[in-house]
Formats: sequence, C-alpha cells, structure tokens
Amino acid sequence: MRDISLEDVLTLREQGATLVDVRSPGEYEEFTIPGSINIPLFTNEERSEIGTIYKQVSVDHAKERGLTIASQKLPDLYREFKALKGPIILYCWRGGMRSRTMATVMSLMGMTIYRLQGGIRSYRRFIQERVEQEWSTPVVVLSGYTGTGKTAILQHLEEQGYPVMDLERLAGHRGSIFGHIGLLPTSQKMFDAQYVEQKHRIEQQQKPFVLMEAESRRIGKVVLPEALMNAKAKGDLVHIHLPISERVKVIMEDYSPDEHEEAIVQAFERIRRRLHTPIAHELAQLLEHKHYEKAVQLMMEYYYDPRYEHAALSYEGACTLIEADTLEEAKTQVACLLQQRSVTAASNPSRQ
Repeated sequence: MRDISLEDVLTLREQGATLVDVRSPGEYEEFTIPGSINIPLFTNEERSEIGTIYKQVSVDHAKERGLTIASQKLPDLYREFKALKGPIILYCWRGGMRSRTMATVMSLMGMTIYRLQGGIRSYRRFIQERVEQEWSTPVVVLSGYTGTGKTAILQHLEEQGYPVMDLERLAGHRGSIFGHIGLLPTSQKMFDAQYVEQKHRIEQQQKPFVLMEAESRRIGKVVLPEALMNAKAKGDLVHIHLPISERVKVIMEDYSPDEHEEAIVQAFERIRRRLHTPIAHELAQLLEHKHYEKAVQLMMEYYYDPRYEHAALSYEGACTLIEADTLEEAKTQVACLLQQRSVTAASNPSRQ
C-alpha cells in the first residue's frame, strides 16, 4: 500500500488507473471523483449503524462492530478487486479507516494498491479552489424559447467536434419546473466536480469558443458558478426561432408525457397559482384528459415565453438570429454559422 497525492491520482487516472470509492453507496451517489467505481466496505444501513454506535456508545465498540461486518465480506471484496484492470487507487472520505482497511487487506493478498492522501475531501477542496476561476475561452450562448431544441443542437455540435459545456446534462435537469422528469438530478458537489473537469478539458483544446445553452443561475437544485454566469453574459448570442408547432413537437419528444403523467401533474401544480385562473383551469382540464400537445402550447404562450423574454435581456455580446421551420434545419444553420466563425478565427488568431 502506498499513499499518493491528488495530483498523482489524477495523472494515473488519465493513464488508465481504476479509481475505487470504498464509501457507502449513498455517499458515492451524492459525490465521487468522476470516473470512479464503487466497491463499498459498508452498506448505507451498516454505515448508519456503526455511526450510531460511535456516537451513543463508544469509538471502540464502533470499531469492533465495523470489524465484525467487514471480516465477513473480505473474500468477496478481494474477488472484486482482483478483477480490476490497471493500477488501483482507492479512497474514502478522509483517507481513514475504510480505505486503510481495504488497502491493507488487498496489499496482503499481493495486490499493488495506491491510496489517495486525505481522501475525497482533498478532491473537494481542489474543486472548490477552481470552480470560480474565470474562463479563458470565449463563450457562444445558444438561446431561444422553450422547445427550440437547444440541448439537441448542442449534442449535435458536440458530435461534430465543437467544444460544448452541456450544463443541463451535468445538472441532470432541464432547467424548467418540469426539468427533473425522467432524469436523475445531480448534487451540487457532483456538478461542481464535473464542471471543473470539463472546463479544464475544453480550455486545454485552445479552441476559439465554447458553446453553452442560455440558463438561469439555478438549474434544478444546482447553482451555477458566478464566473460562469459572467462569461456567458459577455458571450455572443445565437438566438434560435422555431414555429410553436415545432417547439411542441420537440417538448413531446423530450418529456414523453404519457410515461410521466403523475410527475407532470405534480409539476404543474407548483406553477398553477402563477397563471391566470382561466388558463390554469384549462390546463388542468387538458392534463386530466391527457391532451398534452395543447397543454404544452398553452404553457409556452402564457408561462414560459413571457419569462424567457425578460431573461434574454441579460446578455451583452453580439446576437445572431437563426430562423428555421424545423429542429433539423436549425441544427444545420447553427453548424454553418459556427463553421464560418471557426474559419474566421483561424485566419485572424489575434482576435480570439
């Protein structure tokens, strides 16, 4: 067993090392080093039980209970570790008992094991020091009313090799009151980690711009860094306009309302009081009878579009309008615009 620094851990990760988070599944789901797998020493329930003994009885009794639980698992844990490839780096919260126990046992079985000094807490400090760093790459922001397919356009552009910071994907949320439906929301800690690492990868590419979607400061429960909001506000805007019929089609494909009926009604109830009473009543009737397309159109016209018009005023850069009849046409037009921008940047590197 050898303790190594976070810098060494991140270098070895890039070289194919396997990072193993030995904390409980609940801790892992909330926050982990991106790319890690979870081989927990204790389940959520076992961790809770040991913690209770630690607080209410004594440290020694808690250690004894932990040893009893862990000893029964060691053969299975060894088989899991033995199947891993590349250098193995494990960690717990502070680099304490759990990671030390696992590393010691695996080392005694002849495996080469590295352990992160300071545990994942050292990685969290690393992220906190970087999450508010300014952007060196200029930002191009895709804007447009709800349903203009901004996320789909970003995904299309990413597939073509453009640098993209997909904030909704990182947050596990689409940003609206209905944005959590069908998705698994990300914790703030996990968002920060993925954001910092993605930002680092993008800026290493030294491209003339990075693409993002227009977002408010909060996406679900995640709050965006102030430095990111500043970079977006100063960026150039590409505003996409689609007919409302096409926007309804995009929303229907994104949300699949027939598969999430209860969640949609619950989300609607959260905004019901913000709507004029006749519109709210009509929407409730449409949702009850599963007339989703008409309900989506009404919510756009009376709730989302007015709110978006106010938000669009917060950008300072140049604005280019993309008018298209379909989402596919919008993808093509935006790609052509960015290709021209890339050519211009390549011929005038001093303007980047």
